[in-house]
Amino acid sequence: MPDAPGLELILAEINRENPGAVLDTSFDREQAALIVDPSRVREVLTWLRDTPGQEYTFMSSVHGADYFPRSPRFAVHYELLNRERYERLRVKAVIADPAAGAATAASMVAIGPDDIGGSDSEASVADKAAAVVNQPASEPATVELDGQTLPVVPSVVDLFPTADFQEREVFDFFGIFFEGHPDLRRILMPEDYIGWPQRRDFPVGGEPVIFTRDEVTNPGWWQ
Repeated sequence: MPDAPGLELILAEINRENPGAVLDTSFDREQAALIVDPSRVREVLTWLRDTPGQEYTFMSSVHGADYFPRSPRFAVHYELLNRERYERLRVKAVIADPAAGAATAASMVAIGPDDIGGSDSEASVADKAAAVVNQPASEPATVELDGQTLPVVPSVVDLFPTADFQEREVFDFFGIFFEGHPDLRRILMPEDYIGWPQRRDFPVGGEPVIFTRDEVTNPGWWQ
């Protein structure tokens, strides 16, 4: 993987062609990372994939993170691999929390039944994804979904097909909306589930677990 000076060279080369795309670098616990503007993540990933001498052509993982109460609160981590050199590189898009007041009215996209046709119950998440429009780069992009303001990052499924289900998982657990995803909907939680269970402020608790020994007092518990 690139060492710390190598990361700085990559930052300089990317920002020479895409000014402001990479915000910082990190080399911690032998893990090399580029910290990027979430609105520019496609430019960075395309550069790392296609530039001779870089050629990180395989995306092994996409996952979310919640750093609450730190700010920026959220991040999406893209784990890249150069299979010829056996080199790994992480790209981390850091995302402000819209609920903390980071978004302004100018960067808000409100999506309702009139925008997509049909009622809320008929509208799929994928339909709503198609209604997201481009945001000004200077403001965090957000989307209004089921009464909640969610952060938005561009989907990279067309660049790295392995990101398909993984972006859905990040959406499912963290409520990060991937603009342009071909089928953005929950993947592990039920479609009608409310909330984002891997956010750090998600209520900890759950339903009582009933065992077979409780059949006497709770007949038909398994139904």
